[in-house]
Amino acid sequence: MGLWYDIKRPFRNGSALTRLIYINIVIFLFLTVLGITGFLLKNPDIPSKGLLFFSVPASLKLLLSRPWTLITYMFTHKDILHLLFNMLWLYWFGKIFLEYLDQKKLVAVYLLGGISGALLYIVSFNVFPAFTDVITESVAIGASASVMAVVVAISAYVPDYTVYLFLLGRIKIKYIALGIFILTSVMEFPVNSGGKLAHIGGALFGILYTASIRKGRDPGKWLNSVIDAVVTIFKPRKKLKVRYKRPVTDYEYNKARADHQAKINAILDKISKGGYDSLSREEKDYLFRESQKKN
Repeated sequence: MGLWYDIKRPFRNGSALTRLIYINIVIFLFLTVLGITGFLLKNPDIPSKGLLFFSVPASLKLLLSRPWTLITYMFTHKDILHLLFNMLWLYWFGKIFLEYLDQKKLVAVYLLGGISGALLYIVSFNVFPAFTDVITESVAIGASASVMAVVVAISAYVPDYTVYLFLLGRIKIKYIALGIFILTSVMEFPVNSGGKLAHIGGALFGILYTASIRKGRDPGKWLNSVIDAVVTIFKPRKKLKVRYKRPVTDYEYNKARADHQAKINAILDKISKGGYDSLSREEKDYLFRESQKKN
């Protein structure tokens, strides 16, 4: 119970960046479990069908039967290193993104950048002769296009933002973004050309997004409205509670305030001695509620 609560709490109370990373990890773990199950049962169809359910196909015919994959593919990883590098880049540049732009914009750039990457990949495979023989089998997975969109968008927004890199020293993020783009999207293009096309699509969206923001237009506003509407539908409604409180005396009011402050002080003292993890679930909830009241 305590472990599950500690796992859920960062997702429930965390930033949009935290939630995006969590979703990627959860889907990776789900596919890993399918892989183990398929191995134990000697049934390779189990993991392969699971992966195909989330992967976006290059074939337009297959895409029409699996339209949700335009979204799910950008949260899907089969390789742990693929997941690790994507999430590290997303975390580093996502933190910079949130210093200047809000969480809803981060979600919009991630999702629309991923969709842009998928569309460029699909269109290219259906247009260029180089892909004719592989179009029916080709699928794409990974957050790379979405991450590239975030990297390019914030690098274009604050190009002179400087970070410190080991061995390289202080360097502006516009040069880091350019290096990432060349290494992952241009070099050895025939190798994993589908993935590289998706990267390019994400990068193009990142540039266009920042250009629109600078002109006072938010290309992702409509998407955020859709997400808010969906969340509102599935969010449980709180029951209205009517409470009637009798007037309190000055003594009762001051005593309640003193008791409240004493409880807060006790929790803070416990943190200073044993750290945040030493708190009980009730104490963590109490402290979180109090912090929300002050925001």
